[in-house]
Amino acid sequence: MNAQELREKTPDQLRDELTALKKEAFNLRFQQATNQLENTARMRQVRRDVARVNTILNEKAAQAAAE
Repeated sequence: MNAQELREKTPDQLRDELTALKKEAFNLRFQQATNQLENTARMRQVRRDVARVNTILNEKAAQAAAE
């Protein structure tokens, strides 16, 4: 997912996306702890997607406050 796609979503959609990503990150950490994780690169992708969603939520909040 890229930043442009995220900017087109509403804040509620972004919060839902953030919740889903955090659940996935939890599951990936659990899989890693039990040595069942197959795609280790997915952990990095999810962590960066969480950061990307948080950044865009903050941008939208700052923009709403400025108006």
